[in-house]
Amino acid sequence: MTDVDVVEVLESQVALAVAGDRVALGKVLELVQPRLKRYCAARLGNLDVSADDVVQDVCLALVTAVPKYRDMGRPFMAFVFGIASHKLADAGRRATVRRAYSLETVTDELVSEETPEDRVLETELQSHAQALMDTLSPQHRKIILMRVVWGMTAPETGRALNMTAGAVRVAQHRALNNLRSELTNFSLLCA
Repeated sequence: MTDVDVVEVLESQVALAVAGDRVALGKVLELVQPRLKRYCAARLGNLDVSADDVVQDVCLALVTAVPKYRDMGRPFMAFVFGIASHKLADAGRRATVRRAYSLETVTDELVSEETPEDRVLETELQSHAQALMDTLSPQHRKIILMRVVWGMTAPETGRALNMTAGAVRVAQHRALNNLRSELTNFSLLCA
């Protein structure tokens, strides 16, 4: 079936599905799934998320969204891809939050050889680091946290902040330069 045929069949089936025809809804889902899978696979990149899982989430959302769908002059696939972009963002957030930890590395006892002096020095270092981070704009702060502290890639950070990977890298470079200059100014004040 060519793309033109698919668009024509979709238009007729969507109208029936909106009216409550379950068979038409099944046909709509069947027609959009291959395009959705390609769309999701292309946008997931190196995330540890299956495109099939995201497609399933999108299809579930479509089942509830199609009865409320109103033709606004845009192709139905634009509506589908809009839902998919939200589901991809959700999957990206879940993938960055979910980390695998081995139970063998977790101990039952809290072992600490820190002295009270060590804790005071660590607290002071944290307050200085926070003061440095506070000199950055909120956007730069988020980028530094995501890229440097959490170890996210530029594409992952870009998806989370609605930026391109290149824009993330440029903003990170500028933020790090700002931190370097602030650290130099701070060192000169303390000397």
